[in-house]
Amino acid sequence: MKKMCLLLLSLVLTVSVAGCATNTNDSKKDGLNIVATSTMLKDLVSQIGGDKVAVTGLMGPGIDPHLYKASAGDVTKMDKADLIVFNGLHLEGKMGEIFKNLKSKNKAIIAVGESISEDKLLESDELEDSHDPHIWFDVTVWMDVTKVVADKMMEVDSDNKDYYAGRRDDYLKELEKLHAYVQNRVNELDEQQRVLITAHDAFNYFGHAYGFTVKGLQGISTTSEAGTQDVSELADYIVEKKIKAIFVESSVPVKNVEALQEAVEARAFHVEIGGELFSDSTGTVGTEEESLVGTIKHNIDTIVDALK
Repeated sequence: MKKMCLLLLSLVLTVSVAGCATNTNDSKKDGLNIVATSTMLKDLVSQIGGDKVAVTGLMGPGIDPHLYKASAGDVTKMDKADLIVFNGLHLEGKMGEIFKNLKSKNKAIIAVGESISEDKLLESDELEDSHDPHIWFDVTVWMDVTKVVADKMMEVDSDNKDYYAGRRDDYLKELEKLHAYVQNRVNELDEQQRVLITAHDAFNYFGHAYGFTVKGLQGISTTSEAGTQDVSELADYIVEKKIKAIFVESSVPVKNVEALQEAVEARAFHVEIGGELFSDSTGTVGTEEESLVGTIKHNIDTIVDALK
């Protein structure tokens, strides 16, 4: 009899644990499963989605999206996702076939750059039949991206439409404040001081929006290499304009910028390396710069402080 009671108790406990496990799995299915390629897009989806989404980012901080090759694990994650969010405009240059295949499977997928009004996109001489993909550096364009991504999330998960709309509106207000912050900091510089020289040509949207002349050693895509002529011509320009500082980038090797600094020194002029900017990814996880807002604030503070 005692053994029978123990057996029944054991069965009850087993059923209870199994029931708990089933409930846990069901709760995971309630959230929208989203895969975003870049750190900027992962942050954006998280800002809109809050606790209604589970977001997987394929690229971590410091990863160059121009050179990124998707792994088999990445493809599996995208196959299982409810929604895939990528930049497009050839930013993820080595993933084009993967996105094409996913679209052919009727996956919910959005290329945010290709969803923005063409009159807000900058032309690219380097990327044939495309535009400059670094759209996050004009905060007003990123506000349009926010609306596009929110609309797609509401389409895929209409049950949480009001929730996403509320968080979208809150984030747009935060971006409005960020835009004003950048403008105010830029106004601390005289017009002739507003020259930004970096490792590659990632900051054209920033320059266009906030009145900077922008020059990069490499082109829009880091797949191009800076040659000795590029270094020499840019060194001459720095000396001619008496530019105080140049900048390295978190996702691009520093050697080219250091070579540029040496070339300037050889012309009997000193230029500082003014600091590290975040270009093709946001900052380290757990820091303020992990978010795009924190990244943009870091960049503008670094730029203005070094060029003043």
